[in-house]
Amino acid sequence: MKNSEEITSAEQSQRDIEALLSRLRLDTYKNQQKLTLEHFLSLGPPVKQHHETSEQDLAQTFLQRLMMLDHRARYILVEQNSAEESPPDKVQTADADENDFDDFFTVPNTDQSKQIHDIHPMDVQMAVFHSSDNFLRQNMVTKLSQCQYALPLLVPDPCKMDIECPLWTLRQIRKSWKRTDNSNNKSNIVTMSNIPIYKAETPMVSFFRLGSNSSSKSQLMNALINNRHNTFFHRNCPGNSKSRYLMDGVAEIAWYCPAGKPNDAFNDCIAFCNLHGDALTHEKQRDILIEKASVNVVLLPTVEKGGKSSTIISALLKSPKPLICLIADNDSAAIQKKPGKYMMGLKDKSQSDVPEELKKILRKMLSAQDVSFKLETMADVPGIRVDENDGVCSRGKSASLQILKLLHKMDVSKIKETFLQCQGQLWHDWCNKNKELYHLRGQIEEQKCQKEQELKQIRQKQYQIPSSRLMKLFTENLQKLSSNEKMYFLKWTGILLDDLSTDDLSAILQQYDNKWCEVLALKKKHEKSDQLKNLQIELEEISTKLQSATFGLEHIFREMGQLYEAAASLANETKRGQTNWSIYPELAAELMISGHPVELLDGDAGHVPLTWISSVFDMVIKKLGDKRVFVLSVLGLQSSGKSTMLNAMFGLQFAVSAGRCTRGAFMQLVKVSAEIQKDFKFDYVLVVDTEGLRALELEGNTNLHHDNELATFVIGLGNLTLVNIFGENAAEMQDILQIVVQAFMRMKKVKLSPSCVFVHQNVTDIGAGERNMEGRRRLQEKLDKMAQLAAKEEDCDAECFSDVIAFDVQKDVKYFAQLWEGSPPMAPPNPDYSESIQELKNIILSKASKSNGMTLLQFKNRILDLWNALQNEHFVFSFKNTLEIAVYRKLEVQYGNWTWMLRSALLNIENQLLNRIENEKLDKVDHSYLIKEMTTSHEEVKTAMKTYFDENEDKEMLAQWQGRFESKIQEFYDEQMKGVKRKLEEVIQQKKARKKLDDEKTGFENKLLQKSKELARELRDKANNEGLELEPDVENQFNSVWDVWVNELTEGTEQIKDIDIEEEEYCVFTELGIELSQMQARKDSGKYKKISRIGNYIDYVTLTKQQHNLPQFLAGSALPYEEQRAIQDLIRDVENVTMGIIKSKSVATRGYNRTYLHEVVKTVKEKLKDSESRKKPFAFKNEFKVDLLLYVCDIAGKQLLKSHSNFRNNNDALMYLKSKKKQYYSIFVSYCKNNSSAAVLAELIGGLLEASIVQAVCNKTAIDLAGEMKSSFPPFSGNKVNLEKHILQSLAEEEDFDKYVKYIQCPRKLVESFIKKAVKKYIFTQQGKVDSILKKNVTSTMQLLSQAVHSATEKVRSQGGNTDMWLGEFSRLLKDQLKFNTKSLQNFSDIDKFDFLKEELDKGLEAVSEKMGSLSVSRMEGFSVRPDEILIDQLCSSCWAQCPFCKAICTNTLEDHSPDDHCVPFHRPEGVSGMHYRGTVEFGISFCTTSVASDDRFYPDQDSEQSIPFKLYRTAGPEYANWSITPDESKLIYWKWFVCRFQKELEGYYGLKFQGLGKIPSEWKSHTKEEAIKSLENM
Repeated sequence: MKNSEEITSAEQSQRDIEALLSRLRLDTYKNQQKLTLEHFLSLGPPVKQHHETSEQDLAQTFLQRLMMLDHRARYILVEQNSAEESPPDKVQTADADENDFDDFFTVPNTDQSKQIHDIHPMDVQMAVFHSSDNFLRQNMVTKLSQCQYALPLLVPDPCKMDIECPLWTLRQIRKSWKRTDNSNNKSNIVTMSNIPIYKAETPMVSFFRLGSNSSSKSQLMNALINNRHNTFFHRNCPGNSKSRYLMDGVAEIAWYCPAGKPNDAFNDCIAFCNLHGDALTHEKQRDILIEKASVNVVLLPTVEKGGKSSTIISALLKSPKPLICLIADNDSAAIQKKPGKYMMGLKDKSQSDVPEELKKILRKMLSAQDVSFKLETMADVPGIRVDENDGVCSRGKSASLQILKLLHKMDVSKIKETFLQCQGQLWHDWCNKNKELYHLRGQIEEQKCQKEQELKQIRQKQYQIPSSRLMKLFTENLQKLSSNEKMYFLKWTGILLDDLSTDDLSAILQQYDNKWCEVLALKKKHEKSDQLKNLQIELEEISTKLQSATFGLEHIFREMGQLYEAAASLANETKRGQTNWSIYPELAAELMISGHPVELLDGDAGHVPLTWISSVFDMVIKKLGDKRVFVLSVLGLQSSGKSTMLNAMFGLQFAVSAGRCTRGAFMQLVKVSAEIQKDFKFDYVLVVDTEGLRALELEGNTNLHHDNELATFVIGLGNLTLVNIFGENAAEMQDILQIVVQAFMRMKKVKLSPSCVFVHQNVTDIGAGERNMEGRRRLQEKLDKMAQLAAKEEDCDAECFSDVIAFDVQKDVKYFAQLWEGSPPMAPPNPDYSESIQELKNIILSKASKSNGMTLLQFKNRILDLWNALQNEHFVFSFKNTLEIAVYRKLEVQYGNWTWMLRSALLNIENQLLNRIENEKLDKVDHSYLIKEMTTSHEEVKTAMKTYFDENEDKEMLAQWQGRFESKIQEFYDEQMKGVKRKLEEVIQQKKARKKLDDEKTGFENKLLQKSKELARELRDKANNEGLELEPDVENQFNSVWDVWVNELTEGTEQIKDIDIEEEEYCVFTELGIELSQMQARKDSGKYKKISRIGNYIDYVTLTKQQHNLPQFLAGSALPYEEQRAIQDLIRDVENVTMGIIKSKSVATRGYNRTYLHEVVKTVKEKLKDSESRKKPFAFKNEFKVDLLLYVCDIAGKQLLKSHSNFRNNNDALMYLKSKKKQYYSIFVSYCKNNSSAAVLAELIGGLLEASIVQAVCNKTAIDLAGEMKSSFPPFSGNKVNLEKHILQSLAEEEDFDKYVKYIQCPRKLVESFIKKAVKKYIFTQQGKVDSILKKNVTSTMQLLSQAVHSATEKVRSQGGNTDMWLGEFSRLLKDQLKFNTKSLQNFSDIDKFDFLKEELDKGLEAVSEKMGSLSVSRMEGFSVRPDEILIDQLCSSCWAQCPFCKAICTNTLEDHSPDDHCVPFHRPEGVSGMHYRGTVEFGISFCTTSVASDDRFYPDQDSEQSIPFKLYRTAGPEYANWSITPDESKLIYWKWFVCRFQKELEGYYGLKFQGLGKIPSEWKSHTKEEAIKSLENM
């Protein structure tokens, strides 16, 4: 039974603890809800370093600073309450009363119960410990250990009052030491150990005090372990307070780790345990420590018999364990009273003497002791609670132990090959085979198919490996365990696997170290003997052994990745009942989200498993959404402290111990905390940690290429790269700077712009400003020098480093102090190091605040782009920024929309002004008027552009094109405005040129009106006089006089005749001396029509000069590829020249003249003559010349006929009058019926308007229909790539080889015909939609007319106007929407009943409206504005450059897209364009994208004697320099299918064969048309 005093004391203690937790704001975490790692793994506000902290923030600041390895975290200054210090009311003078002396030294009485003491530093630590969950505790204790602080071993629970041994928290701690064995007078043998501390078997020295003691036990222990550092907190430490609520009864443990030096206090590792508080009141802890100790050290205030102390001492004296009693009030020297039992007084002893004396005694005692202590044995101590026995932790451990059972007693180096076979030799073989894809020669497509088949076979082998028991257990546990159990399971597995390989790794590293020393020794002697070679071979073997013995969690995850990749690559072959590999990425994604590092680059294979990484990111995106991340990567030499720095900065858990350095690259997500989220544009920081450059294990089997590859990859991934330089070794600095600068140079060339910060670690005397300035100057000089060297290597202009990347040597270089304050292994971290960490973190956050980062999807694509480019030797040529391409393609779609807005608005304005010109209301086009009319549309486009560039989520990337696209839109706008103005001015000129004829036409019409009126009156009068009715058949009467009227009116006017184009050709040919019989024969054969699309011109030429490679071609009936191209270029040239000549003649205005055709033929002959004068191995046959002339005459003739027809229609008076017969017959009939002038005028107006209405409606419908198709018809609603895709689909569906030939040889013509056909088909299939547009335009036009009739009538009625007023107002109200000329309506001044006119007009318009109801879209074909022509103008104003190898068309929507290169998403086999191997008739079968990745070579032109490597194709001349052909997998099944489907046709067309080097790979023949069309979806 406890007495009441004890109960009261316990209650008071509980209240004090609750008050303490409340002051620290930890009271909410004392029960189930605990502080978690998540609280501190997020990126929060900067940590206060030197500022005072409020009590409420004390716990958080302590933890944050501890995470950053700041061992001063214990000594944080707390803000004092200023109210406690009241200033004196007044300052007293020197003559004050003598009583002041007493007052000054009198201490006022205070109410002790109300006094609040400062919080004890160890209470802060223990309060945080009690408030944290097991994972945060483990992290915290690990950091305490790194700070060389004592760790809690036995902890009384402040709530439950039981005792806990936090064994779990100690599991991650590793200790290194060097044991010195100098027994038996041998020379000192130093043995190195680096093991988890829970495995270490060491002696333990326990310290405790009995009663109250004036001497500090903890201070004494510090002097034994490390007299420069307070391992145990003691009463003289800063911040010590009288009140201490959580430390009494806590037993702390620390280890002394010797460095293998003569001045070591002890030769081996020793555990020191310290029981805080009076051991008399903490019996259980005291008994445990006594039992576990090798030596017990007891502090006594005095020696007295009969008390509790004497009972305990008596028991210890009887125990066989060594004992040292230290007595505070005794001044005796150290005396051994009996074997193993010492007594020593502390009174009047120097603080330095006592520890030295104690060390001697302890060394002597421990040398005779065999008793050792192992942390794990604490789990077996009865009466205490072990944290590892908690349910969740225990279940995690059990699951992990199942895996460990499988590995029991196995050779560690055999584990991977036994249980993780997919990542072994098979994966390495796959990586090597994959690299071979970039070094193909000869039949590269055949080889490529073979290699791809081999890769598939390796995957098949991986897939067929039965899932090992280890992998099954591991993945089953990940699936079935709860999230918390899963975290324990992973931690346990990691700990136990590290433990498994520890001994083997230590031994192998020792072997490696010894062998490396031997190699160095021989190298110093400059020996190149067999001995050196043998040693290097042995070193290589040890390195391989080291890799085999390294086994951790990352290897299990790597195996998951490989199993998934194998299954994914054989997705179609997966059978039921097999493991569901698709769950693997989800499991990895969950871990990544929870903050677990995920391997990005496999360091052993030197490869990124792209399929696995892509799928993991897809799952992360699925779970989190496509969050924005700021990517921070770090690069530096091996063992330069990169991982330690990242771990300290962000609280991460990258591997840092020697022998387990990072291999490859790992990534970890760090969430941005809610507190600072508003200052950043991203949600996470994604940290990428990498293996060191010049890694020890890679020595010998890698080279500078590996380092360059890694640096390029890591720098390319990051928004910011930390370049870590360790120490001040000039040679090492030179190495890393060269690699880094070259990587940044590459980023500049591929338009990626990461930033960088140089971190210079382990710099002595970083406080000296002058020294730092000098260091910065030297670094700047080195960087500039490296930039110049890299510029030469990368063929780039750069004089200094700042030309390569935005860099400020003052702001972007951070000097770091040494990590350790003293010599390891007992040295604590240097406080300046943690300050440097915080300063660097602030620099990073400052730079990050200005960045948008990138989305997870963008980061995934960046990984794919960089790695694919790195597989090729020429990174810059090979890099393909898929994100940038996707953003640019979307921009192209927008560009198409913006240009359409401008084009359609201008088309409407053009139509209105054309009507105005026809209505003789415009005789001059003012540019300012056009600008005014276009203002609204132009501003809308400008606003749309600004919104797109400013608000798009990819606005940072879009910024590079903003200026260019704005200027392109302005150029387009200006060109369209000029074009419209020019067109309108031509119409005005034509109008003026035919003014005389138009005036005559008006006169003719007025005369015809008068004659019709008079004839009708005569017939009417005659009938009346004779008392007869008017003859019903007056048409004969009218017909009999019509021709007479027309001939009479047009007497003296010359009739314009049709032209006989064939006759004209004959005349021109005769004049130029061309034999007509030959011309007729060639014309009859019809071959000339296909001359531009012939694949083989061998029949058109004769050999003029023997050349080394021509006979084979002629024998094989095929011309060399370069000669074929030259002939095709000549034909295209004369075609363009012909069209240019015809367009320049304005035939539609002036009419036809034979000299035009004469000029065309003459020009073509000159072109032929010029071509033949150049050095060629052949001459053109006469047949070619004649066919070419016929071909251009055919083109010219069609254009001339069309233009002359327009001229004749506009300028032949006779034709014009004949076209009016029907209209005037109708008027004649009306007059015969004695209708009024109003009725006749209404009929005349209706007749004039009907044609205008049809034209206006059709023109508007053409524009609207083009707009509808542009926005909703899939082939036309995107960019040029989209159009290309639909054209290829259409060609495949039709399987018409002639159309393919047209597409390959004359792509623009094929595209134009595709657009025309698509418009026709759309009109036919979308009848409802088209009719709807048509009816809408009919309705709006008829409403306009109806309103105009009503308004004109109202005006005349209200103002008492006449017919002229009515016609003028009516014409004005039509608002330029219709052609309506009133000149021919002059003889109706007798009309006075305008209401009647309105009625007649309304009837007439109703009749016209009914006719319009049956209006067909087919009528549009006869008008100048046609939907297909509008769409051709819109969609074909793009780039038409062709790939110099395969003739694929550049898919850039901009016609002039300089400085961007020409590019195409998918190239074709080179043979599609007729390319073949020089000196053979063997087709070139390679895709350009395969060729530029191979080691093959090519000849740039027919005269080249020197071949050029495909990898350097850009150096082959201007035609090649502006093309971007990336060596990737961007090739379509489509073209493989095409080659196989039309093999015979292609061979016949080009006169070549798919044989030898051009043999079609068998794999190509397996593809179907359906697969080919489906593959187009990848465009």
